[in-house]
Amino acid sequence: MKQTRGAAKRTVLTSALLLALGQPAYAQSTAPAAEAGADAQAEAPAQAGQQSRPGAGDDARTLDAVVVTGIKGSLTSSMNLKRDAEGIVDGIVAEDIGKFPDTNLAEALQRISGVSIDRNAGEGSRVTVRGVGPDFNLVLLNGRQMPTATGSRAFEFSDLAAESISAVEVYKSSRASTPTGGIGATINIKTARPLDNPGVHANVGVKGIWDTSDDDLPGDLKGASVTPDASGIFSATSADGRFGIGLSANYLKRESGSASAFVASGNGWRPFIDTPLASGEGGGSALPLPGQPGSEHITNRPGPNDVYSMPQSLGYSVNSVKRERINGQLTLQWAPTDNLTTTLDYTYSQNKIEQMRHDMSVWLNFTPGVSSWTKGSGSSPLIYDERYNGLSDFANGAGKSAVKRENKSLGLNVDWKLSDDFSLNFDYHRSTADSSPDSPYGSNNTLASAGFFRAGNIIDFSRDFPVLTLLLPNGMSAIDPAQMLVTGSVFRNERERAEIEQFQASGEYKFGDYNKLSFGVASTDYKNRSAFTHVQLDTWGGATSPNDYPDSVWQLAHMGDYFRGVSGANDPRFTDAFFIFDFDRVRKLAEDAWVASGKGVRDDYRASFDYTGAPVPGSAANRTVGDSRVREESRSFYLQWSSTFDWKLPVNVAAGVRYERTKVKASALQPAPVGIDWVAANEFIIRYSGSQFRELDGDYKYWLPSLDVSVDLNDSMKLRASYGESIGRPNWSSLNPALSVGGQARFDGGGGSAGNPNLKPLESRNFDLSYEWYYGESSYLSAGYFRKKINNFIADQVSKQTPYPDLHTPSGGNYWNAAISAGGCANTDRPCIRNYILNTYNGQPGVVKTGVDSNGMATGTVSGLSGDPVLAFNITQPVNNRSDTLDGWEFNIQHVFGQSGFGLSANYTIVDSGLTYKNGSLGTQFAMTGLSDSANLVAFYEKGPWQARAAYNWRDQFLTNLGDGKGANPIYVEAYGQLDMNVSYAVSDNLVFTLEGINVTDETMRTRGRNSRQLYSFDQYGPRYMFGVRYKF
Repeated sequence: MKQTRGAAKRTVLTSALLLALGQPAYAQSTAPAAEAGADAQAEAPAQAGQQSRPGAGDDARTLDAVVVTGIKGSLTSSMNLKRDAEGIVDGIVAEDIGKFPDTNLAEALQRISGVSIDRNAGEGSRVTVRGVGPDFNLVLLNGRQMPTATGSRAFEFSDLAAESISAVEVYKSSRASTPTGGIGATINIKTARPLDNPGVHANVGVKGIWDTSDDDLPGDLKGASVTPDASGIFSATSADGRFGIGLSANYLKRESGSASAFVASGNGWRPFIDTPLASGEGGGSALPLPGQPGSEHITNRPGPNDVYSMPQSLGYSVNSVKRERINGQLTLQWAPTDNLTTTLDYTYSQNKIEQMRHDMSVWLNFTPGVSSWTKGSGSSPLIYDERYNGLSDFANGAGKSAVKRENKSLGLNVDWKLSDDFSLNFDYHRSTADSSPDSPYGSNNTLASAGFFRAGNIIDFSRDFPVLTLLLPNGMSAIDPAQMLVTGSVFRNERERAEIEQFQASGEYKFGDYNKLSFGVASTDYKNRSAFTHVQLDTWGGATSPNDYPDSVWQLAHMGDYFRGVSGANDPRFTDAFFIFDFDRVRKLAEDAWVASGKGVRDDYRASFDYTGAPVPGSAANRTVGDSRVREESRSFYLQWSSTFDWKLPVNVAAGVRYERTKVKASALQPAPVGIDWVAANEFIIRYSGSQFRELDGDYKYWLPSLDVSVDLNDSMKLRASYGESIGRPNWSSLNPALSVGGQARFDGGGGSAGNPNLKPLESRNFDLSYEWYYGESSYLSAGYFRKKINNFIADQVSKQTPYPDLHTPSGGNYWNAAISAGGCANTDRPCIRNYILNTYNGQPGVVKTGVDSNGMATGTVSGLSGDPVLAFNITQPVNNRSDTLDGWEFNIQHVFGQSGFGLSANYTIVDSGLTYKNGSLGTQFAMTGLSDSANLVAFYEKGPWQARAAYNWRDQFLTNLGDGKGANPIYVEAYGQLDMNVSYAVSDNLVFTLEGINVTDETMRTRGRNSRQLYSFDQYGPRYMFGVRYKF
């Protein structure tokens, strides 16, 4: 065994390419790069905010290279990042200053093997890596953990403009120096530093965005035909390279639309089986059994042991989304000496999102007169026909939501090179994320209207798009505005604030050219608070009268007009006529009529901004509030030894361990129960008075080892093996200690649900093996196998608890026992027991007799007293009780066809797990969500002034949810592929014109249940085009 120089001979050149991060080219020259040693290899993002700079030391000068920009330069830099890293790392590097390969960070990341994205309103928003969902992938900004105010731990990539990003690194294998939280991957977003790029540089870009989805929207939803996207980047350094300032800014306004058909997840598909289930979940038949009346109208009826599902509703909507995003970053750097660099940076982002919709829907009763069914267990109807004896409602609704997300981060970094062998880095930042309502009515509001003229309906589910035929009563040929009125409504406010205060100190000491010790400590204080108010009027039969609304407020529209080229939307059987209305105007009319009727108050038609749950005098609405606060305090340290040596072949080894301890403190506001009243034979009412905070704690600690080994088989081939252990922290909602037990109980106890602050993180043991062949300057292929053994998956569990020691029930109490012993009642004869207590102890503490019913039994209330049993509840809460193994393969190829200008990049990922959902079974199941194969193909041309790129991304079907609001029903996202393209022409080295297209083939997205005809949603978002110009000074 001997030390070697050859194993890392390329790393300084590569590191310099990465340090440039796509900045404009400048030449450098000095001593040979081979002297650098293994320390130049790509590091994990533990040394937060640390950047090298030309002039800070000799390494950055020891080059004789020109940084290549453009598509090929970006792909080459990304390839070299992968090649020179310790462990399994992929990434994307900017093509040039202010020019990231995609307009959206999430959509750029999906080009990396193993990375899939979730879309929100057609735009990439969150990422899944190797089958691990967004909540368990840690996102860093310049090595710093960022807070999220998205209702989860998942990072919202659409909040950041891609133009301000210089590189994104995806660390798929675990390392001691990497912060914890990502068991799928740790993703580090990097922004430019001025001292890395001496001189004065400026770049301005302007785009016009044309969303074709907005073209056909109704008037109140329609936005501008073209909206702006403007960005600018400025960087300057002093002549001596000691001071630097960097400034980037972006403003985007986007107005888009979509059209949807849906069986709403909250009122989705109800499963049945002819054979009753012991648990009672879904047991019993909803269809006539063979031989019973009505069975002759059923085609292909499900068998007696087959699970089948019926829809509770069907709806269609036309939607608009208006986004206004502002991004900005200011970076100040000062290097008083060649060995000391300080960086102060402030990052700001704001994203205002307003959504509006109009919809039409029908409520179904599980009583089809005529139906035909798919084959096999897990079936659903192809044709579903319901007729009613009376008239039911045809619902037309409107929704309006407006939220503002705001992110701020202030950080200070000190990079100190004490000697050629010893360096230290200190980093501190305080970052916040806020999400708040941006509307006077609340953050999410729904106003429902209806006309009660529906005699029945026929639904055809046999195609991807469902076709509704509305049946009107005799003598009525069209829907009638004179019969329309407002029914129910929901006004909701949600606020969330997350705050991180983090200090990291790291360093390394080199033992010669080929060995080094890395070490670090960190302190992270993470606070998350979420609160909501919910005001709901359940007046679904009509709040007041149709006479309260002039016919002119109901404007006739046709839903089929909003689906372009969709088979079924133009079907003559499709009853697509419905009424749209101005949300603000009709809300005011409903509010006035509601108050005039004396049924309620004006506050019933707006969200409350009081999160304490204070009563509203005269209100008829159902009002609920929530206020959850979680604080995590984490302390950690790590040690990592890296060595390069010859053992017949050049070998690089990095072995380390990380220690992590976290304390969790959680509290939540909840209604305070004060008593139990027995008001009927089987009915116990829980009395509340005010609210109280419930506080719980948790803690955990872990030792997390890691080992990375790479072997250079020759100058172009590399073999890697990695083992590491990582953790992924539970979601905020799972840690919420709020206990909800409702308003009723039974004689044998109550039921409820709660979070669990004592949850442990998911624990993953990760193994990677990969082969890489770099056969050209910008060409390579690789194949990798990965395996994750994940413990502590979170699933719900029911346990009997007594959370309220002062909440006593009369069941089994002194009066109860007296009725059995002295009154002669059987223990199970509750009417007898209740009658005896009311007649015998009327006027005694806790007993009030009000009269006698028609059966001669006493009426009144019996309340629990001190000394009576404490009421027990069956509480459903999340616990760590599942394990699973997932494994998969990643294949990559990148090839540049000589000097032709043509090239391609392709990858395919296979992911598998033993925990899959059994569609033919009822009851609660556990399965891995987000698992799917995925593939990418990118073809490009770059020569002379022209650049062109076509990128196709495909993701196979995957399970996205284990329930739909009606019970344990799976929801799958069907396979989806999308083609994006862009073309640019450089008039000069400084001026470039661009044209980009997103989803140019107008693909639609669809979710479904146990079989392909069991629709949950069908969504069309349409293509989007951007034309722009970029000028580099």
